[in-house]
Amino acid sequence: MSSPTASPEPLPATPDDEEDRAVGKLFAVLLAGEYAAFYRLIDESSMAPDIPSGIAIARMAASEIAHFELLAEQVSRRGLDPAESVERYRAVFDQYHRATTPRTWLEALVKAYVGDGLAADFYTELSEMMPPVAQQVVAQVMAETGNSQFAREQVKAAIAADPALRSPLTLWGRRLLGEAVTHAQWVLAAEEGVTDLLFSGATSLNGVADFFDSITARHAERMSDMGLG
Repeated sequence: MSSPTASPEPLPATPDDEEDRAVGKLFAVLLAGEYAAFYRLIDESSMAPDIPSGIAIARMAASEIAHFELLAEQVSRRGLDPAESVERYRAVFDQYHRATTPRTWLEALVKAYVGDGLAADFYTELSEMMPPVAQQVVAQVMAETGNSQFAREQVKAAIAADPALRSPLTLWGRRLLGEAVTHAQWVLAAEEGVTDLLFSGATSLNGVADFFDSITARHAERMSDMGLG
């Protein structure tokens, strides 16, 4: 009697398989970020002083959900569960939002504008290092951004009325950037496959440094747009 046939060894992953898995993980990280951003906006909308401001924040929250749905579809296509993806990465985003809880409406506005801009900057920078298919997804997400302009105008008007607000809000904006960079570095350190996808090659360390330098430069421009810095 012949012995049972042994189960074949799994085939080694091809470069394309590895790349697709890394893209899936990256989208899972971004998905968790959109989830956290939505609930952060809902929480901080309670600070809105009037109905128009509340509506503006609600529109930003709706935009985050639109981003979430686009990314959830891409995560599912790559065999990952969206809910499990959020659960895997939500802690790092929750930590960021706990560390940057605004105390005033103006701080909430700076966070809304800076946070929206930082997210857009991360997407833009990441897109340049992604495979073409992933770039198309990022382009779709980016098409839904730009709902935070109202925050810039309100901050500028507040500073014009009371220039003493400029210094503390500038320090707040710097803190937001520092926390965002720190938490992004934690994610990259935890997911080597994502880091290799984005910063492959012998110059990967330089690539990471250049990535964050670009984010920092764009943040400075955004702060200047609000009359801060």
